[in-house]
Amino acid sequence: MDPEQNEKDSILDLETEPESLLTLSIDLQQLDGHEWTLQDREERRFPPPSDFLGDLGEQRNRPMPLEHRIPTMTEDVARNALVSFVNSKCCYGNKAAGELVIQDLRQLTLYRYRLETFNESRLSEWTFEPLTSNLVDGPQNGTSPRPWDIKVQTPPLFQDDTRKFRIPHSSLVKACHKCHGHGRYKCSGCQGAGWMRCVSCSGTRQRRKQQRRCQMCSGTGRKRCSTCSGRGNKTCMTCQGEKKLLHFKQLIITWKNNVFEFVSEHQLDFPGELLSKVNGENVFKDENVLVYPIIDFPKPEISLASQRAIAEHNAAFTASSRILQQFSS
Repeated sequence: MDPEQNEKDSILDLETEPESLLTLSIDLQQLDGHEWTLQDREERRFPPPSDFLGDLGEQRNRPMPLEHRIPTMTEDVARNALVSFVNSKCCYGNKAAGELVIQDLRQLTLYRYRLETFNESRLSEWTFEPLTSNLVDGPQNGTSPRPWDIKVQTPPLFQDDTRKFRIPHSSLVKACHKCHGHGRYKCSGCQGAGWMRCVSCSGTRQRRKQQRRCQMCSGTGRKRCSTCSGRGNKTCMTCQGEKKLLHFKQLIITWKNNVFEFVSEHQLDFPGELLSKVNGENVFKDENVLVYPIIDFPKPEISLASQRAIAEHNAAFTASSRILQQFSS
């Protein structure tokens, strides 16, 4: 028996096998009370501990008094706004805008309420990489910390970000599920032979019409497989030929700025998508871990919008994530 051929036969033909951890049969690992198994690749979300939540009910029911500082439209303000608009256009002259006589000025006030809630959520999932080191931080080194016990640096407030971290003491070493621990698998192009039939002479070794030796294959009837370069097998791309994989639990932390925006009713013939881009005067602002609803606003709908926004963000984020900061204006 040809030893080389015997070695090739031992290399599995796994070209068509799905790369999935569902094919693994791995015992359940008990890590810090969490039932983590490699057979479950779905992400697991972890709500923050109860001490993070605090007494949200009392804080959110506490209203925020508001000093009425509603700006008044004057002739100078209106003229300056018109001149500023004219100057922003390359082909407009500003003389008419500067000398325009304003006979009637009607003030139409538009109010916008905006709530930003910057929250942090954490989930974990199994992942793997080729085993390239003998140093494995597994359960033998201690108990894995719970997701919310891992200290990380918070990014700048109100800026979205996502970061991934390896959970300490969660690593496991297993044979590669793609090549079954061989490090290589049989080439699907040549079926492990290392060569393929010559396409020029169809394996007959000579050209039919010319009745002479095929020059493409030098009369052998076959050519070296271009897929595996004649080796008959390919390096497993999953384990990079290392034969083993390091499985570990990965913590994914997501910081997201969630925005609630409300615009009061108006009779302006103005595209709604442009309202958020206009300049105006900020009549109030509040920033804290938790902001309070507004009361006694001249437009009751703004007060109601404030209460609704805080209630919605409270319901959406406090149970499944940690609110780091809120800003309302």
